[in-house]
Amino acid sequence: MEKHSFRIKGMCCGQEVGLLRSEVAPVVGGDERLSFDLLRSRMTISGSIDASVAQSVIAAVARTGMEAVPSEDACSSGVCATKDESAWEKHGRLFSCASSGLLLMAAFVFQALHLGNIYAALAGQNGGPPVFSVVLYSLAILTGGWLIFPKALYAARKLKPDMNLLMTVAVLGAIGLGEWLEAASVSFLFALALLLESWSLEKAKREITALLDITPPRARFICPDDGNIEEKPVDEIPVGATVVVRPGERIPLDGVITRGVTSVNQAPITGESACIPKGLGSEVFAGTINEEGTIEFSSTRPASDTTLSRIIRMVDEGRSRRAPVEQWVDKFAGVYTPFMMLAALAIVAVPPLFTGGGWAKWFYEGLVVLVIACPCALVISTPVTIVAGLGSAARNGVLVKGGAYLEAPARLKAIAFDKTGTITFGEPAVKQVIPVGDHSETGLLANAAALEAHSTHPLARAIIRHVESRGIRAAVADKFTILPGQGAEGSIGGKAYWLGSHRMLERWQRESPVFHDAISRLEEAGNSIMVMWCDDHVCGLVSVADQVRPEASEAIASLKALGLEKVVMISGDNHKTVELIAKAVGIDEFHAELLPEDKVRLVSELKTRFGGIAMVGDGINDAPALAAATIGIAMGAMGSDAAIETADIALMSDDLSKIPWLIHHSRKTMAVIRQNVFFALLVKALFICMAAAGVATLWEAIAADMGASLLVIFNGLRMLRITGTDGDKKYPALCRSELACCTNPRL
Repeated sequence: MEKHSFRIKGMCCGQEVGLLRSEVAPVVGGDERLSFDLLRSRMTISGSIDASVAQSVIAAVARTGMEAVPSEDACSSGVCATKDESAWEKHGRLFSCASSGLLLMAAFVFQALHLGNIYAALAGQNGGPPVFSVVLYSLAILTGGWLIFPKALYAARKLKPDMNLLMTVAVLGAIGLGEWLEAASVSFLFALALLLESWSLEKAKREITALLDITPPRARFICPDDGNIEEKPVDEIPVGATVVVRPGERIPLDGVITRGVTSVNQAPITGESACIPKGLGSEVFAGTINEEGTIEFSSTRPASDTTLSRIIRMVDEGRSRRAPVEQWVDKFAGVYTPFMMLAALAIVAVPPLFTGGGWAKWFYEGLVVLVIACPCALVISTPVTIVAGLGSAARNGVLVKGGAYLEAPARLKAIAFDKTGTITFGEPAVKQVIPVGDHSETGLLANAAALEAHSTHPLARAIIRHVESRGIRAAVADKFTILPGQGAEGSIGGKAYWLGSHRMLERWQRESPVFHDAISRLEEAGNSIMVMWCDDHVCGLVSVADQVRPEASEAIASLKALGLEKVVMISGDNHKTVELIAKAVGIDEFHAELLPEDKVRLVSELKTRFGGIAMVGDGINDAPALAAATIGIAMGAMGSDAAIETADIALMSDDLSKIPWLIHHSRKTMAVIRQNVFFALLVKALFICMAAAGVATLWEAIAADMGASLLVIFNGLRMLRITGTDGDKKYPALCRSELACCTNPRL
């Protein structure tokens, strides 16, 4: 889908996103076409827009007091470029804050000299500041609020109070009380808070970008004309070029090795530090690290379409898919701000009316409530934590396509696994070939290969590999048809043949009691059976067996330890084989001999029963079941376009232990968000009580609000440091070559 992005200058808080939505949505045809990335100050419009609509969007943004600048994706190749900015764009907040601070200091010093006493200046004695100090205080207010007051004016016109309006009212109220020092201080401290918040968000953006910005910007390749080695930007390296990578360097593009032997650290993509041996014909991926020898490889994808660049795009797009908790916080903030204004009004009016206190004193305390009411700490903490969690998951080889899918695993009560390629390796091998009657083993395999030639099922690939390894020439099948979840049929030499499961043979009533008993014994030993027959007789069978992944039992036990109520395995394989594997890995409930539509029905039933379910599969053969689940998780997505596109969450490696890691990571992310929301609300509740008691000051309120904003941001950024499950550093972030993990067979 076509998308258009705008960089929004001045967008630094969730409330400003709400203002932009209300103003821009009517221009582009609805709120559903808009998405926002707060950390990158970016607004994206899905679908096509013409030049006139783009200009209308820019004008609509300008009405909010912000500025929209059309932008393009600068990270499509995995190398994130930076856009040139003017000096004001880079340092405008710093200049505004510094000017306000210097003018505030000069005004206070002049006032203190005029009164002859610092304490008198602080207390506002002797009729207030002199005229020159008032001028300097006014300038301090204007410079501090230069970026705030236009947004406040817009909020007032639209009757949508936000933090900018709250601060502006507080400043004007202090001026009305003659508290010029307090008014200028609030303006300066709020400008300082926005500056520090902007710096912290910039730090978050840099740290998150650094997680994935790991592709070398340039690559060396062999010039086809003269054989010399040249160096060019990765974007200019054509598909098919021979790229040279030396030991210790990052691989710049996806490709296939044509010369050399090495070990590659794939941790940047899979999150696992085990070094993988690579040789002639092996695939390599951009961003991974060549640990040993010099290699040459033929590039298979342009820089903009490597596995890493697709991960970057998915994470980038995932930032705009808001989690339910983000939406809740935004809705809460919409109610919270008017409530706080009413609370401020109550503190202004109730004590003087019922206790006879002075109006000026309680008006001042009402201003304190307005200052502490700023919801920025509440709103900003959630997206920062979510984006940090998404980035950390990507670094650990778990590609989560948005905040909604990062939040959902925390609430899971049930999970379903497909058997083949998930619980097992998905690389079954032929164990026995049993021809029947006049059929030979070679003829049976040749015909079986003809019917399985176009199938992607692991059992079909096992037969093809076995036929190729024995040098048997496959027959040619006409009128070929795949029967999903059952087998295949086709015409060989003008005669119809079928190849399918034992269940399919039983349904067609083509087996004898003796043949049935023989197949049952093979199934009880854990074999999957493929039977071939034609119009009038059974031709023979091929038994195939797969191996269980060594980490499967531990992963299932970890899921149960995390409190999941139900772990289920589903498969189209025979009942005995599925039962044996389920017992081997500790799964209590399993369902065998399921067609694709049966898997979808079962997943839907489990979702209704438990209020949500995750489905784990390979992302290709299990696509319907993945789509039916609350969360679809595809394994082994590195190098698989279909898996990355199909699933909600893609595991870049074939490691089942990433599933419990994901659930733990999701719960930790939600815990940090709850901490942030609780802390922000606690600070505000404390100051409401202090204001009601008449002991709070504007100085304290602005400092507390600024501190709360910074603390929740840095608390959210803690998610960036997660590299493995707590207490188990089984998967460190990087494989260090100095540990000789790749080269020493004894380690």
